[in-house]
Amino acid sequence: MLETTLNVRVSNDLLGLGLTQDEIQRRVSEWLVFSLFSEGKISSGKAGKLLGISRVEFIKLLQARGISFINFTEDELAEELASVEKIEPSRKK
Repeated sequence: MLETTLNVRVSNDLLGLGLTQDEIQRRVSEWLVFSLFSEGKISSGKAGKLLGISRVEFIKLLQARGISFINFTEDELAEELASVEKIEPSRKK
């Protein structure tokens, strides 16, 4: 993946919390992806790819951070429903 370097100003107080440069980079990237996902600009699948993780891992990360992940596009909702059908086909009454 191609990358661009940006300068980000971080308070010395934040650096005093013991965060490494790699940890700050990871958190800034996560925050940006979470923000774009929450605004509906990217799907959960795309968000996972941007972070280098699977869609399921992204949803677990959202859950761990307390961020709602019920934000499906029509295509994602259809995909989820199809997956549920494969797991537990409709039962005849």
